[in-house]
Amino acid sequence: MNTQIQVIDLNFLNTKESIGSFLIPTEKGPILIESGPETTYQALAAGIENAGYKVEDIHAVLLTHIHFDHAGAAWKFAKNGTKIYVHEIGLPHLANPEKLWNSAAMIYGDDMERLWGKMEPISTDLLIAANDGDVIDFGNVQFKVIYTPGHAIHHNAYQLNDIIFTGDVAGCKIENGPVVPPCPPPDVDITLWKNSIKKLKDANPTALYLTHFARQENPIQLLNELEAELDNWAAFMKPFFDAGTPADEIVPKFMKFTSDAFRAKGLSDEEIQVYEYANPSWMSVNGLLRYWKLKSQGRIE
Repeated sequence: MNTQIQVIDLNFLNTKESIGSFLIPTEKGPILIESGPETTYQALAAGIENAGYKVEDIHAVLLTHIHFDHAGAAWKFAKNGTKIYVHEIGLPHLANPEKLWNSAAMIYGDDMERLWGKMEPISTDLLIAANDGDVIDFGNVQFKVIYTPGHAIHHNAYQLNDIIFTGDVAGCKIENGPVVPPCPPPDVDITLWKNSIKKLKDANPTALYLTHFARQENPIQLLNELEAELDNWAAFMKPFFDAGTPADEIVPKFMKFTSDAFRAKGLSDEEIQVYEYANPSWMSVNGLLRYWKLKSQGRIE
């Protein structure tokens, strides 16, 4: 069965192909995968209207995980009574986002509102757990939930027939650029991430839909390249962790490391900037340092 999928570019920071949302018509009404942040809500609403619907028509929102660039505007839909699906670990953080917000504020500081807007609580009556193996049934359209930790402990992918909406677990790939792994703190776990990549491969998809950015053919090749890049980024960070180098000293070195790799692939400065908006290099420094710390303490494999 061919299901219509509309990609809505959220134009994050006035930049195309940084963050996307996906609109899919069903018998029960249109559904969204990903809400994006509250700062891009107007762009999302315009995309919904351009597709011939009203915001109030959205029957459900499926979130791959609770990071702001994926889930920050979900509460706006909940105000209309829309049901919000997310992995059970993420549910309490959407019901009361204070801890999530304060944790992010430690990373983003004064940039929180400019980047993400605001986040309000969602009534628990509208929050639905989407756990591994569940089938979410919208009549003529069903999604199978694939629990995919590694980027985040509360991460799901959603399979629709032979395609999978992958959130961040299949990385970021913008136009003809390379696929790269977003590695923000606090949950990066490369062993879990590789297990999740295997689950995606085992589902034998014909295409993947990445939140950063959109439809990707040749999914097995992409996932193999992502796995190699995960190892590459982790290996870059390990000597700095071993030496106790402060994160702020590593950031410029890592940004040069990633930008040199992008340029070697033929990307322009403008294209590299889009990658930075979608997946800031400095954030992966903290995430990968935390990964090596937890691994050295035996808290993760």
